[in-house]
Amino acid sequence: MKIKKGKDAIVFQIMAYILVGIFAIACIIPFYLIIVGSMTKENIIITEGYQFFVTAKEFSLEAYQMALKDPKSIIGAYGVTIFVTVVGTILSIFLTTMAGYVLARPDFPWRNGFSFFFFFTTLFNGGLVPWYLLCTKYLAFSNHIYSLIIPGLFSIWNMIIAKSFMKGIPFEMTEAAKIDGAGDFLIFYKVIMPMAKPLAATLTLFIALAYWNDWYHCMLFMSTSDNWNLQYTLQNILNSTTALKRVAAQTGMQVGQLPSEGLKLAMTVIATGPIVLLYPFLQKYFVKGLTIGAVKG
Repeated sequence: MKIKKGKDAIVFQIMAYILVGIFAIACIIPFYLIIVGSMTKENIIITEGYQFFVTAKEFSLEAYQMALKDPKSIIGAYGVTIFVTVVGTILSIFLTTMAGYVLARPDFPWRNGFSFFFFFTTLFNGGLVPWYLLCTKYLAFSNHIYSLIIPGLFSIWNMIIAKSFMKGIPFEMTEAAKIDGAGDFLIFYKVIMPMAKPLAATLTLFIALAYWNDWYHCMLFMSTSDNWNLQYTLQNILNSTTALKRVAAQTGMQVGQLPSEGLKLAMTVIATGPIVLLYPFLQKYFVKGLTIGAVKG
């Protein structure tokens, strides 16, 4: 039976669609300007600023040509980034959801002590230098691909989200599975995780974005370019271009007009384009994963 909407509900719905549409357009416009700016000549960007539309005379792919001057390094960096993102996200989801599930179980006697241990680390840490010495001297992180995966495997904030979500799953389901003879790992895999798809989707987006955008650990542990990820590779290209322009300005050397502004925009497109495609697949779970378990009856 279809319920007829009143005039006030229809007006509210129309206004809501208009406001959401305006907000969506406002969010899309900056990224559109980045794409257009990356295909605009450098002198046009400097003299006239960013253009909403680019004409044939203003069109240039020089920034992309410079960013992709060494395609092998870019392809290799993409490979490293994709591998680290996929492997790191899968392992991180596994560890985070298991920790959240255990700490949410009322039959786990040490859950308060472990929770305090986790929360304590959000307030105090050993500092950057001791952490760096531990990673390089004792864990042998230098120039190894796992040095880009292990530091981001576990996040306390993601664990808190997972714990809040798991509290919303009735513990009676775990007890019923135990009565049927299931072990803890089987319960987690067969009972808990199918109900935690919104949580997994939300954490996947957070963790994948963190791994994809990470350049800091690559800067700390990678001295050779073979294992550089995409973000650090693009940053080095930009730094090289900026340094060359600075040297040219100080020495009077003629190097032509390097597209430094367009290069920044082109690298933004290269770096963010693939990860943007991840969101539509997770969008239907995103809001539910954030809000479920936050309100208790």
